[in-house]
Amino acid sequence: MDPAHRRLVAVEGASDRIAVHTLARRLGRDLAAEGVEVVELGGAATIGRFLRAALAGRRGLGVCGLYDEAEEHFFARAIEQAGLGAVHDRGRLEQLGFFACEPDLEAELIAAVGERGVLEVLEEQRASASFRRLQAQPALSRLPQAEQMRRFIAGRSGHKARYAALLSEAVPLDRLPRPLELLLQRM
Repeated sequence: MDPAHRRLVAVEGASDRIAVHTLARRLGRDLAAEGVEVVELGGAATIGRFLRAALAGRRGLGVCGLYDEAEEHFFARAIEQAGLGAVHDRGRLEQLGFFACEPDLEAELIAAVGERGVLEVLEEQRASASFRRLQAQPALSRLPQAEQMRRFIAGRSGHKARYAALLSEAVPLDRLPRPLELLLQRM
């Protein structure tokens, strides 16, 4: 963590970092010039260690973050232990600058881009046939299409980061996913 940064943004992994950087750039922001560093945690369970290291002896440092809904307990506990404030619910986490993706980043981006838009991205990436094969699998064939898309994106190595970039480019700026919009405002 660069001591010159005035605000640290904690995200779970590479796909979250890519989405934040892509959307910030599309909104005309230069995060480095603003003193904002987006830090990959390598998983939500490390948020406590990150906060202890980030806040040690650094007055005036702002910290905010993005997490998947299932990881909320890690963030709530770590934020309280770091002395940032009592956390009794998601609303309090948001007041403190930490925003939940429901259930995860991929679902938020799929909803914002829309299923038709995601299908267009898949077609542009020549991934439509592969997606159709996934849809035909008996265990997945009855799921809603948005969930099938989420499984397609999350199910292959490298897909999460790749599609985070592609869907962040495709999302209309007036339809940003709520947690990303709130995070970008807070940064």
